[in-house]
Amino acid sequence: QVQLVESGGGLVQTGGSLRLSCAASGTIFSINAMAWYRQAPGKQRELVATITTGGSTNYATSVKGRFTISRDNAKNSVYLQMNSLKPEDTAVYFCNADVFYYNIGLGTSRVYWGQGTQVTVSS
Repeated sequence: QVQLVESGGGLVQTGGSLRLSCAASGTIFSINAMAWYRQAPGKQRELVATITTGGSTNYATSVKGRFTISRDNAKNSVYLQMNSLKPEDTAVYFCNADVFYYNIGLGTSRVYWGQGTQVTVSS
């Protein structure tokens, strides 16, 4: 079994910064892509940023230039540095990981989600 645990959310004023962390633990052979999503009240979950094992990144247009995703493969962790925060960034942020592991000798890939961490940006 694999668990993803996020941390680093909180309340910040407009223009402020926060750094989210997400650590994966459990039966892990390797982790492929990792990502951050967010879900605001009354809205669908949306993709914020992705990062491959090799470090290639992609961002939603709304956060490009303000957010930076990074990862530490040795620690099975992904991070999201959020700068110049705006009230519209207020949401629950979830990390996501495509985990490859062996189960009874059979290689399997499965996507896991963290429980979410609240980010609130006050105006």
